[in-house]
Amino acid sequence: MKPLNRKKHWENIYQTKDLKDVSWFQHKPETSLDFFKQFHVPTSAKVIDIGGGDSLLVDHLLDLGYQDISVLDISEAAIERAKQRLGDRAKNVKWIVADAANFKPKEKYDFWHDRAAFHFLTDEQEISNYLKTAQENINPKGVLVIGTFSELGPKKCSGIEIKQYSETTMTDRLKLFFEKIKCITVDHKTPFETIQNFIFAVLENWSLYKFL
Repeated sequence: MKPLNRKKHWENIYQTKDLKDVSWFQHKPETSLDFFKQFHVPTSAKVIDIGGGDSLLVDHLLDLGYQDISVLDISEAAIERAKQRLGDRAKNVKWIVADAANFKPKEKYDFWHDRAAFHFLTDEQEISNYLKTAQENINPKGVLVIGTFSELGPKKCSGIEIKQYSETTMTDRLKLFFEKIKCITVDHKTPFETIQNFIFAVLENWSLYKFL
């Protein structure tokens, strides 16, 4: 079997499927928005949505007055769809076409959000690269939110094998550089009326203070 060309795969998905025809679609990303509310993330915070694609999270953040939003996705087609949907408001967002596994940020962030991108990284080196990038580019005391399929969730998404996590495995994976604030599990109902169980981990970047 040929190794997966990840970018080609996702470009094809976003070129052939409508927004509401993908399992991860949410009209309103309640769980993600709740984190912004719970942690009193100021509208001036530097926010990045990893694997945001043409998710509607950015729409809601703009509605709430957030002024410094970046959206990253491996698929240029996904980014273009989001820009077209937002119209003139798209100019208020920083759009980044990149693979989360080898993303090289040009700035540091206060709030790093990732719903269902991290679990596509199954190679140990890619996982390590991602976490090192997050640790180095989230401001001290900044917040990292990662949502993945739980051990009760699917083992594949969009035909690709993913890596499931539990609260324990997620915390163990991240504890070198991040301190867990909370973990929750959430059932996501897909547009096809199926249920996907997610685990969301919320962590604080404390690595710069660890040895002080």
